[in-house]
Amino acid sequence: MHVKLRTSRPHKTVSLAFLALLLPTLSIASEDSGHIASQPIDLTASWIGTIAMILFAVAYFLAMVEEATELRKSKPMVFAASLIWMLIAVVYVNKGMSEQVGKAFRIALEGYAELFLFIMVSMTYLNAMEDRSVFERLRVWLLSKNFSYRQLFWITGFQAFFISSVCNNLTTALLMGSVIVAMGKDSPRFVTLSCINVVVAANAGGSFSPFGDITTLLVWQKGVVPFGSFFTLLVPALVNLIVPAAIMHFFIPKDRPPAVLESEPMKRGGWVIIGLFVLTIITAASFENFLSLPPAAGMMLGLTYLKFFSFYMEQVPAHTADPELDEQTAQIPSKLAQQKSSIDSKSETKSGYIDYFAPMKAMNKQTKHQAVDQPFDVFHTVANLEWDTLLFFYGVMVGVGGLSFIGYLTLASQLLYVGVDPTVANILVGIASAFVDNGTIMLAVLTMAPDISQGQWLLVTLTTGVGGSLLAVGSAAGVGLMGQAKGVYTFASHLKWTPAIALGYFASIATHFLLNSRFF
Repeated sequence: MHVKLRTSRPHKTVSLAFLALLLPTLSIASEDSGHIASQPIDLTASWIGTIAMILFAVAYFLAMVEEATELRKSKPMVFAASLIWMLIAVVYVNKGMSEQVGKAFRIALEGYAELFLFIMVSMTYLNAMEDRSVFERLRVWLLSKNFSYRQLFWITGFQAFFISSVCNNLTTALLMGSVIVAMGKDSPRFVTLSCINVVVAANAGGSFSPFGDITTLLVWQKGVVPFGSFFTLLVPALVNLIVPAAIMHFFIPKDRPPAVLESEPMKRGGWVIIGLFVLTIITAASFENFLSLPPAAGMMLGLTYLKFFSFYMEQVPAHTADPELDEQTAQIPSKLAQQKSSIDSKSETKSGYIDYFAPMKAMNKQTKHQAVDQPFDVFHTVANLEWDTLLFFYGVMVGVGGLSFIGYLTLASQLLYVGVDPTVANILVGIASAFVDNGTIMLAVLTMAPDISQGQWLLVTLTTGVGGSLLAVGSAAGVGLMGQAKGVYTFASHLKWTPAIALGYFASIATHFLLNSRFF
C-alpha cells in the first residue's frame, strides 16, 4: 500500500483495526491513490491523524443516535469529512504538495459520484412504484387471501428475500412489516417472529444480487467480483434464511387471522414502471459486462426510460373506461334535486324511494377512478428522494477516503489480513457488521484491498450482508422495524433468537465453501 507501516505501536494498531470496522457506509476510497505521483505523508502518528479519527468517530456516533437527537445523520458526517480533508490539505499545502492532496480528494469524490448516481436512479424507480401504488397493491393482496399465521410467516419471508434483491433492505422490511403488523393485531408473537424473519430475509436477499445491497454494489463497482459470480451466493443466502425460519416456525401460532376484503387498484402505469426498472437493471449490467462502463452509466440511461414514460403519461391522459360511470356522474345534480323533492312531498312509499346514496356512490367511484389515473411526474419523484441518506453517503465516503489517505486503513489491513487466515478474518468481519452498518464494514475491507481469492471476496460479501441480522441494530431493516412495531419487535426480542440466526449464519458459510469451492 502507499503508507509506511509503523507496527511498533500495538495500542495504536488495535484502535486502528477497531476504527476500520467502524468506518461508515460507502465509498471505494483510495488504494488507487498509489497512482498519485509521490508517496503520501504518513500522518497516523501526528495530531492531525488523531483529530481526524476523533472527528469521524464522533460524527458516526451522532449518526447512530439520530432518532434520539433528531439531528439528521448527514449533518455531522458531511461536517466531519470536510474538516478531515481541510486538516490534510493544510499539511500538504505547507509542504508544497497541494496538487497531490487535490488528486486524492477527487479519487474519493469519483467513487461517491458513481455510487450516488446508481442509488439516485434506484430510489427514483422505487419512489415511482410507490407513487403508482405497486407496493400498496401487494400489501392488500396479501391481506385479502386469509392466510394462516404460519403461511404468512413464510410468504412474507420469501417475498422479503426476493424483493430485497432489487430494493434496499429498509424499504423491503417496511413493506413486509406493514403487512405483518396489520395481520398480527391479535398475535404479538406472530409479529415478533415475523419481523425477525423479515430482517434476516431482507439482509440475505440483498447479499446475492449485485444491486440488492450497498455491500454488493460496492463490491461490484470495485470489480473484485464479476457480475455473474454474485448469484453463486443465492443458495447460501437461502440457507441463511431457511435455517432460523425453520426453527421459529414451530413457535408461530396455528391460528388464521381475519381476511381483509378491501381492494386497492394499482394506478395507471404501475406495471410499465416495473418493466422499465427491470430493463434499467439489465442495462446497467450490460454496460459493465459488455462495454466496460460503470454500472452508473447504464442506470442513468435507464432513468431516461422513466423520464420519457413520464412525458408520455403527461401528454396522453387516461380516458374514462366506463361510459356508464360518466353518465351517472353527470346526472348527480339532477338526482340530488329529484331526491329532495321526493322526500319533501313524502308522496312515495318506502320501496319507491330513490336511492339517496346512489349519486354519492357514483361520485366516490368516479373519484377513485380518477385517483387511479392521476398524472405522474418523474421530477416530483426525484425531488422526494431520501436526500439526507445520499448526503450521509457523501460524508462517509469522503471521510473514509481521508482516513485512508492519512494511512489508517493500511495499518488495520495489516492487523486483520496479514498473519491471519482470511476465512477467519472474513467471518469476524461479518460478526462485526452486527454492531456496525454492513456497508461501513465492506467499505473498510475494500479500502484495505487485501490480497485474497475471489472465493474469499464472495465470502466477505456474504458475511457482511447477512451478519447484520445477528442483532436488531445491525441493519437498517432491523432499526426500521423496531420503529414500525414498537414494543412488540424489540432489541431484546431479536436477541433471544440470535443463536438460531447465528446457526443460519454459519450454515450459509459452510454452504458457500461446499458449493463454490472452485473460487478458492
